Amino acid sequence: MALSNLTTTQIAGLPTSIIAGLTTADIAALTTAQIGALTSKQVAALTTTDVAALSSAQAAALSTKGVAGLGSAQVGALTTAAMGALTSTQVAALTTGALAGLTTAEVAALTTGQAVALTSAQIAALSTDQVVALTSTQIGVLTTGQIKALTTAQIGSLTTAQVGALTTGDMAVLGSAQVAALTTADVAALTSTQTPALSTVGVSGLTSLQLGALGTAAMGALTSSQIAALKPAALAGLTTAEVAALTTGQVVALTSGQIAALSTDQVEALTSTQIGALTTGQIKALT
Repeated sequence: MALSNLTTTQIAGLPTSIIAGLTTADIAALTTAQIGALTSKQVAALTTTDVAALSSAQAAALSTKGVAGLGSAQVGALTTAAMGALTSTQVAALTTGALAGLTTAEVAALTTGQAVALTSAQIAALSTDQVVALTSTQIGVLTTGQIKALTTAQIGSLTTAQVGALTTGDMAVLGSAQVAALTTADVAALTSTQTPALSTVGVSGLTSLQLGALGTAAMGALTSSQIAALKPAALAGLTTAEVAALTTGQVVALTSGQIAALSTDQVEALTSTQIGALTTGQIKALT
């Protein structure tokens, strides 16, 4: 069949059985206009070998309906060049099921424009391996809406470099469950710029192990509102060095419940200046 002689209307009318039988040579002969005429069912009928043969120009020519027809195996078969040629609109048209086929190499090759184009549903559908494959640059351009869409499993898979790429805006939208999912290594990597950006809801998710992993600089950067939002049980993780590094403003911010939860070692770590700053209510709360 001389495909080059067919109009776009004729191409769109071809049965899927014929599409499935196309060779890579047939695919190479299709013009970008003809590729753009393929329906979602026709695209779904393409073999992975044919999909792998698509050029960057052909991939970019697919309609959004055509892109929506791609399955996970087909997405995995796309070359990184073809994948990188997809427009933001095309990327947003990929089904969440199809994204399961993205290889880590394809993920890492996504442009920042493509990364930003991913919908919240698509973000949440990424596997932990795919999330880990995101570069720090890609993480840095994600919107707050995309960050909020990350599951706790995905958050827990982030590397320290990826966590370091989170903007203050990103930190502000992290929920308590997401914060609780951070590894102690990730928490230890948080900067004194990132920690004060956490919301009080986010701070309330910190566990005792995470609190113990915070550096004294990151701990010292927490606001009085954030300090008051820490769960009393989490304070058990405060190291004596962290206690001694608390500012007087932070010490005064401790609630009676938090004061009562301090261990004797933690109380003994308080400096004379910190003790002098305690309110009468806090003194009464001491066990």
